[in-house]
Amino acid sequence: MITSFLKHINQQLVSKSETYLLAISGGIDSMVMAHLCKEANLKVTWAHCNFSLRGKESDIDEIFVKEKAEAFGVNCFSIRFATTQYAAEHKVSTQIAARELRYAWFKKLQEEYDFDYIFTAHHANDSLETFFINLLRGTGLKGLVGIPEKTENIFRPLLPYSRKEIERYAKKHQITWREDQTNASTNYLRNKIRHQVVPWFEGENSHFLTTFKQTQEHLKASETLVEDYINLLKQELFVEKDNVQALNISQLKQKPHYNQILYRLLSPYGFTAWEDIYNLLEGASGKQIFSTTHRLLKHRDFLLLSEISTAKTSSYLLASVQETLAFPLGKLTLEIVGKTGNFDKNIAYVDNSLITYPLEVRKWKAGDKFKPFGMKGNKKVSDFLKDEKCSLLEKENTWLLCAQNRIVWIINHRIDEAYKITNKTTEILKITLIS
Repeated sequence: MITSFLKHINQQLVSKSETYLLAISGGIDSMVMAHLCKEANLKVTWAHCNFSLRGKESDIDEIFVKEKAEAFGVNCFSIRFATTQYAAEHKVSTQIAARELRYAWFKKLQEEYDFDYIFTAHHANDSLETFFINLLRGTGLKGLVGIPEKTENIFRPLLPYSRKEIERYAKKHQITWREDQTNASTNYLRNKIRHQVVPWFEGENSHFLTTFKQTQEHLKASETLVEDYINLLKQELFVEKDNVQALNISQLKQKPHYNQILYRLLSPYGFTAWEDIYNLLEGASGKQIFSTTHRLLKHRDFLLLSEISTAKTSSYLLASVQETLAFPLGKLTLEIVGKTGNFDKNIAYVDNSLITYPLEVRKWKAGDKFKPFGMKGNKKVSDFLKDEKCSLLEKENTWLLCAQNRIVWIINHRIDEAYKITNKTTEILKITLIS
């Protein structure tokens, strides 16, 4: 196993000069991983989480890991979590709470100490159990490919090995570990699969894990093929403008299995109400669906995908020409110029003698009026945006540049007639939005 582990490490990792953070629980899997890494002469540091879920047993696990780290001659970080309290506060299960807590801590350590990878001790049986869990939950193909070997900076070096191989290795090298008694309980879904479902399959086929790994490799290949196709479609169907991705519905419907394509395109953004999303294709303009992070809006023949803004500030000030303002649309710069240049929606030229500082940049609101450049009468901003055929998202993300509560420029659209350049203008102010 040491030989195959070394070969596996050399194939997957860049070099042995990298540094690794090992997630060590004290159980057989993580202790075997620690021993293999020691045999491979990898530069490692251990990290142990005490989730405070088993009273004294959790504390004994922590002491055991620290003593073993000293025996191995490696540094060891440890932390204690109030897992039950976290689960209650965030309204998640204990298992999810533990997962969120440990990975957030691992990431913090990785960033602080510049570890190249975080190692976890997931093995082939874990991947098999995850397959059944996702099968029960009704996930798509992506959920059936099992645990990935790499996820960003997380590496799982034991995935090629079964639980029995790990047990044989531990016995051969006289490795000691701590046994978590909850692993024997069938109160948890994963344990039910481990102790009841998998043994039945193994009774029907003694090589079940081997054949399953082959099946999963086929599933991974199919998933890769689908991902490549979806990436090509994403380039074809999506057009990005001002941080909004527009999906052409007519083009989408020309594709076979377009609902499945829509699912693959949008699932990375956290959407779950798929029937509502499919109905959105035929829905009226203005209808929208939210995930926790994104919004999907029907606008004419497009689905507009945008990230939900978390910005709390809706008004900013520019005290002088010398200042540059960063706000949600981008960066606003002011400059005195001798003449006007090329006109662009991101650039406005106004008569600087008519400008009074500080300038205010703010979201438009109901009742705002201005005199659009080239027109004689006043017009409500809401009516102007409607005439411009702006979508709901574009309307919500419209900002104004104002002087003394009067609109100078609807940013990216039109200046007010009162501030236009004339033959009497002696100083030109160029305002530029850099997206």
